[in-house]
Amino acid sequence: MKEQRVTFASDELFLEGIIGVPEGGGPFPAAVVCHPHPLYGGDMYNNVVSVVSVYLVQASVVAFRFNFRGVGGSHGEFGQGVGEQDDVRAAVAYLSSLDYVDAERIGFAGYSAGAGFGIPAACADDGVKALAAISPPLSMFDFSALFKCRRPKLMISGSRDDFTPAGQFTEFCGKLPEPKESGIVEGADHFWLGYEGEAGDRVAAFLKARL
Repeated sequence: MKEQRVTFASDELFLEGIIGVPEGGGPFPAAVVCHPHPLYGGDMYNNVVSVVSVYLVQASVVAFRFNFRGVGGSHGEFGQGVGEQDDVRAAVAYLSSLDYVDAERIGFAGYSAGAGFGIPAACADDGVKALAAISPPLSMFDFSALFKCRRPKLMISGSRDDFTPAGQFTEFCGKLPEPKESGIVEGADHFWLGYEGEAGDRVAAFLKARL
């Protein structure tokens, strides 16, 4: 597995990211992986984001994690969720431009607020062929874009998630249109400590199969 540090443009800002590239020859399917809330310590080194990225690369999927505006070495300041959607769109466009990436097989994975910021942008982007949401905080963000999204969707959460109770999560997933997959990981809470591999395995298997 090779990792490349990159800088890419989002509006007038420059953001930092890390691209994990599988062994072998491309072009490869690829996915943008979004970190949790910047105002609560979220960045591209988050435990869930890091492990999901590793599992994607092991499944021969390019993994692109990046810092939202105002985080780490990324320019700017927190964009109240609006600027972060622009960052997701910019990340998808940048990933699609790489010569070792198959631009027809781009996916999205967002964890917690990363799903909240990214899902509306990913659903509106025809270039994104499959979407995964890990521990989506359903009461804190607007996930209504998923109700009109006919692309493959994966929704996973922990049975001990304090932000989205299992019952609420199951009810929400039941209303989503096909194609979809969903699951609750027994024992995991919102932060997935000790369960990161479960999240990584499920997201990587889903995107590998759907891209």
